Amino acid sequence: MTDNTKSQDYHGVETIEHAPEHCINAHGENSGKDRAAEVLHNAGHSAILTPENNARVLRLIDLRVLPIVLGIYFLQSLDKTTLAYGSVFGLVTKTNLHGQQYSWLGAVVYLAQLVCQPLVAYLLVKVPLGKFLAVSVFCWGAVLAAMSAANGFAGLLVCRLLLGAFEAGVAPAFISVTQMWYRRREQPVRLGAWYAMNGITNMFGSLISWGLGHISSSTLAPYQIIFLFFGVLTVAFSVVILIFMPDSPLDTNFLKGEDKLVAVERLRLNQQGIKNDIWKWDHVKEAVFDPKTWLWFAMLFSISVPSGGISTFGPLIIKGFGYNEFKTILFNMPFGAVQLIATMGGAYIAMIWKLKSPVLMFLSIPPIIGCVMLLLLSHDTAHKGPLLVGYYLISVYPGITPLIYSWQAANTAGETKKKITTAIMIVGQSAGNVLGPNLYTTEEAPLYRRGLVSNLVLFILLIIIYAIQIIILKIQNHRHEKRREAVGKTRKVVDKSMSAVKAGDDDIDSKTTANTLEEDRSLDDATDWQNEDFVYVY
Repeated sequence: MTDNTKSQDYHGVETIEHAPEHCINAHGENSGKDRAAEVLHNAGHSAILTPENNARVLRLIDLRVLPIVLGIYFLQSLDKTTLAYGSVFGLVTKTNLHGQQYSWLGAVVYLAQLVCQPLVAYLLVKVPLGKFLAVSVFCWGAVLAAMSAANGFAGLLVCRLLLGAFEAGVAPAFISVTQMWYRRREQPVRLGAWYAMNGITNMFGSLISWGLGHISSSTLAPYQIIFLFFGVLTVAFSVVILIFMPDSPLDTNFLKGEDKLVAVERLRLNQQGIKNDIWKWDHVKEAVFDPKTWLWFAMLFSISVPSGGISTFGPLIIKGFGYNEFKTILFNMPFGAVQLIATMGGAYIAMIWKLKSPVLMFLSIPPIIGCVMLLLLSHDTAHKGPLLVGYYLISVYPGITPLIYSWQAANTAGETKKKITTAIMIVGQSAGNVLGPNLYTTEEAPLYRRGLVSNLVLFILLIIIYAIQIIILKIQNHRHEKRREAVGKTRKVVDKSMSAVKAGDDDIDSKTTANTLEEDRSLDDATDWQNEDFVYVY
């Protein structure tokens, strides 16, 4: 074995110039590289990306991967909001909840997710992704079904705690799926698609719960029927995941031969890698010292405080306008429609503009207006309509979270760094979701002033954080330009990962063969700091 040599990059973080010993396998090959490098090496060539083969493989991926991801997130969103539906159908009174107990049932899910993130980050590097998702979904479905037997705060709290633990890996896994299967141009719409299931949930979940609430049973309360129904449905879907969800583009049977090489080639221009199961501590160090990481953390925390509060107390806020339980559930359905439009509309505009920050700033404005309306308008019969309008304006906020996910996903490279950065970001999200419901209490009904004021402040703060992140990204792009120039490369490069594949694009950048692969850093499992060819997007 040869000694490793290290150098300091421009951030002061050590970068490995030669493979460390643990990255050399028994055959003398560098296993520290992305596993896709081995696929290309074994094939003896790489594919040439054309509009035709790119569209064909993207369609295959969308048809196989996306429906499963959408189904999982629909069920997760549904399972989390069953608490809010149950509250409308007597959960609070029949289980004798009082004080902050209902708020804590909403918050403890996210507290469990916060605590589990370090383990989730490690498992997502080391464990096959499809199997990880199947087991997670089965476990949380079983817990939700069992929650129908809980008849007091203690039992409900334990079930919600376990529910959060088993759901902790879903959002990080989906961000990993998006990075693993899609080009950076395609990521906002795909991330938006699965996150938009929150809107579908608010529409169809509300409708299904409305129907379940009408079931007359001598043994089960309506909220127990809701828990049991959705829990059993989730367990059944876990079998579908186990059978059909692939672990990665490198470990799947639905892409064969040249199509698998096209899938690899599509992602090479991302400069982010595809899959590596080696845990790298230098990636961990870099993620912790990267200022971008903590700005993603701050963004997710700031949006999740209002998200956690409104998702838990939303139906109760509407009920405070003077509606009965069935009208409350029905009037919550447009909330889901606005969510869906904001999420998919924002993602589509971000794809067209090739920019996320301006869209994020725009999406932060309607919730500000909505909070002001709910704070200033009188909660009486004469103002029911304007109050609902204000509530629906706030419901634009779910479009923000997936764009933050995709903004981070597009600006982080290196397998371990991607997982750690996502974990830190989800910790911020979980912390916000823990705090959010506790800023609302049932005693403050129907005004919920403390919760709405805090939400207003955070929506404004978000716009400031976006601006700071843009400055950081511009600085890091400038540093990469200087590094490229210093090693004799072109200072300004075209980021093809953000462009549509067109005829004539198959130039030298997309023709790298097995013989020249080692000169291409896209499959080195290098981080975005280490790889001077990485281009940050705003």
